[in-house]
Amino acid sequence: MQLTTVEVISADDIKAFHLFPRDLYATDEQYISHIDQDIDAIFNAKVNTAFSSGEAKRWLAFDEERVVGKVAAFYSTDLHQVGIGFFDSIDSQAVANLLFDTAIDWLKEKGYNRVEAPINFGERDKYWGLLVEGFKNPSYQENYNYPYYQKLFERYGFKKIIEQTTSEARPEAIDYQKYKRFTDRLVERSKLRAEHFKLSDMERFVRDFTSIYNQAWSTHEHFVPMTEARVRDLFKEMKPIIREDLLWFMYDGDRPVGFYLSLIDLNQLFKYVNGNMNWLGKLKFYYRYKTVKINKIRGIIFGVVPEYHNKGVYSIMILKMYEVMRADPHIESTELAWIGDFNPKMHALFDSLKATKVKVHYTYEKVF
Repeated sequence: MQLTTVEVISADDIKAFHLFPRDLYATDEQYISHIDQDIDAIFNAKVNTAFSSGEAKRWLAFDEERVVGKVAAFYSTDLHQVGIGFFDSIDSQAVANLLFDTAIDWLKEKGYNRVEAPINFGERDKYWGLLVEGFKNPSYQENYNYPYYQKLFERYGFKKIIEQTTSEARPEAIDYQKYKRFTDRLVERSKLRAEHFKLSDMERFVRDFTSIYNQAWSTHEHFVPMTEARVRDLFKEMKPIIREDLLWFMYDGDRPVGFYLSLIDLNQLFKYVNGNMNWLGKLKFYYRYKTVKINKIRGIIFGVVPEYHNKGVYSIMILKMYEVMRADPHIESTELAWIGDFNPKMHALFDSLKATKVKVHYTYEKVF
């Protein structure tokens, strides 16, 4: 092999960065391509606010003239983030080592001696972790990879620091009446109430989400507050595919204290698009949106103000989600947002719902 790396700069380079995984997984029936425009936005300094305090670079690996791998490296001081991500490679330790070396050499030049991988250049709810268990039904903006990737990472010297578990729950698996009696008592003895999102009142929900998020995550390591402007942009991005009854907020009287947000399983639609939401891709997407009966929803984020952690807020919101699922004849299950091994309380809650583990991702680190 005659291996080289080339930094991704030109339009042709960017196209190759997108096309390589589609070629790599061409025979994998489970694979559903990323959306090119999503990845472009992550590496666009005018779109991704992580660039305000950081940088990112991407590389392609070549064996002579054939693309055999790709990788990105990035850092953001505001996000306290130094990472490697968007990695793909043929089953070759030599290719993987070259890509990792290239990324780490650049990070060393920037003054860093530790990196997490594979992660996103931005929010943790997408493109985070290496898939090591559950190689089927990949979700939208979730890392999917061949099983051999674990070997490539660990032989290079990456060590697991977080085990991320994704679970799936079905309405028929829980004792609905027992759970409802429990949550009804919680509501009767307090001023707690649940309300789902309304597009007609989006500004109020933007304010409420921002308030809850910044309280719920304030004690987490490397916490970075959300702004209303950022939250407003996120809701606007989701607007075409929002189902109002899948976005739940909790209030104590009028005080916002929790949220649990889910979306339809978009990959049941995106699998027909082949990774490009150009005009043709949009036509395909919206045609499928009108004709495909989605049978799964996916939790994307949840949060509760700390002083309400033991007051049943999660339980009330989850019951509301179950009631939506029971009322929809097409929805069979919900995939719950991933939980790290550092969060035993949420694991216990998911166990009480008889949720079953369907995927495991690892976040790795390497010190150099």
